[in-house]
Amino acid sequence: MTHPFLDLPPLGAARFAAIEDRVARLLGTTQDVLITQGEALLPLEGAIRAAAGPDTVALNVVTGPYGQTFGNWLRDCGATVHDLSVPFHTAVTADAVRAAFAEHPEIDFVSLVHAEAATGNTNPVAEIGEAVREQGALFYLDAVASVGAEPVLPDAWGVDLCVIGAQKAMGGPAGVSAVSVSERAWARMAANPRAPRRSYLSLLDWKERWIDGGRKALLHAPAQLEMLALEACVERIETEGLETVMARHASAAAATRAGALALGGGLEPYVHAAREAAPVATTLRVPSDLDASELVARALESDPALPLAAGGGALAKEMIRVNHYGPDATPEAVRGCLAALGAALTEKGLKTDPEAARRAVTETWDRPSTAGFTGA
Repeated sequence: MTHPFLDLPPLGAARFAAIEDRVARLLGTTQDVLITQGEALLPLEGAIRAAAGPDTVALNVVTGPYGQTFGNWLRDCGATVHDLSVPFHTAVTADAVRAAFAEHPEIDFVSLVHAEAATGNTNPVAEIGEAVREQGALFYLDAVASVGAEPVLPDAWGVDLCVIGAQKAMGGPAGVSAVSVSERAWARMAANPRAPRRSYLSLLDWKERWIDGGRKALLHAPAQLEMLALEACVERIETEGLETVMARHASAAAATRAGALALGGGLEPYVHAAREAAPVATTLRVPSDLDASELVARALESDPALPLAAGGGALAKEMIRVNHYGPDATPEAVRGCLAALGAALTEKGLKTDPEAARRAVTETWDRPSTAGFTGA
């Protein structure tokens, strides 16, 4: 018995390298780009453990749960970590980063999440990158949620380690991810005696055996189906046009925000300022006497495929996430989510206006976007 997914010819080194090149073009980078064979947590952790050690003094920006995770990894590496935390309903500023540098001039590593899909905020990476360059620190960026929804420009922003994943705005597979690495990041890793070697977390193994070897022999058998899915995903973005894909996400975010406000029922944007709201997902705060997870569960009964979720952990009672990314960055998905939430709120005895919400989505989507991308 044959199967089109199970009987493919092996994915060779040349095809693998060609996919890496397409990802590099997507990021507009001339840095080395490695496609890692696992979900984005693999290069996120691998890059920190490769570049950080006991001599590292890190500024770890916390605007959501992933920032907290990065701080834990840095401490595991023996680094001295200064956390810069801001409320999850807002974004960090370049001025706050500069103030942290003034207080701790020895900082030589900065970790930042571009867009926090879990909390719905996005940070002004271009402005922060300027501040990091002034400091001379190594700049590590989690762009997993933002890539495809807003600009991600490692070279222009001075990002030394930029990690992306395909499973959100790119609309691709979760099983492979990528990291762009600057020359000074490679040098930092090579000088770190604690950098993982002979390990699945090792970026240096790939550098020495893959990149330095001219990308002619893979270290191990690649995740073939995921690599082909990534190739197809990038090809789809190239065909639609990256600017068009990003505009679609920006429209989805603006329409969700406007539609939720028009719907009523006590829903409010969780991220207060629209300019600080991520295009990849919109988070909504529910009335204090309601449970967000119960509302989401009721809304999903009408259509389990709707891109709705309650907030994670402690946010599960107060936050709803509308995950309008990838194939769900459409007016139909946004309208469907708001209609289902409106019905669930009405069942709780709250007054809603579904027709006003529908109109707001349509009018906002059709209106040319005047909001700039905060990352750029």
